[in-house]
Amino acid sequence: MASAEPTDASRRTADLVLDRSPTLGAAGLVCVDGPSGSGKTTLAAGVARELESRGCTVAVVHMDDLYDGWGGLLGSGPLLHEQLLAPLSEGRSGRYRRYDWHREERAESRAVPVTDVLVVEGVGSWRREHAGLVTVLVWVEAPATVRLERAVRRDGSHLAPHLLRWQRDEDRLHADEGTRDHADLVVTNDDAR
Repeated sequence: MASAEPTDASRRTADLVLDRSPTLGAAGLVCVDGPSGSGKTTLAAGVARELESRGCTVAVVHMDDLYDGWGGLLGSGPLLHEQLLAPLSEGRSGRYRRYDWHREERAESRAVPVTDVLVVEGVGSWRREHAGLVTVLVWVEAPATVRLERAVRRDGSHLAPHLLRWQRDEDRLHADEGTRDHADLVVTNDDAR
């Protein structure tokens, strides 16, 4: 497991995925995992830009679109595997119904095409059940106080009770899966921005 500064992490992740053989059928799979508010979405966007600048086609999937609401973290692994990773590993497009957090129900269906690299970002994007399909796992972390501050700023203070419960669920999931221990690259964001 290597570590990288946030400013260097996109380049290092792209280097890793391009240096390795495809694991998701003919594609590479990058999972950007770690606790909420740590900077996963920002890093995933940077990885996609870096890979595209090197001539790759890239799709990005956000786990937030797959969870079934505030209580859906622990059960999101099978949905990710069955609706996206399994078909993509066979060279077929994946498809899922996006979760609408405001309406608290599933919304439109979204297709995920076969690309050179799929980047899946979010808590629980890496699971032991699909570890063999993952080309690169990046763990992104930040101090708990920074993460909670970012999440409250992003989602609103009225959601603080949900966010605290979510943090307990993600701690449990990451401990059960041993996610950080399996990371190819660890990125620490301790800046409160």
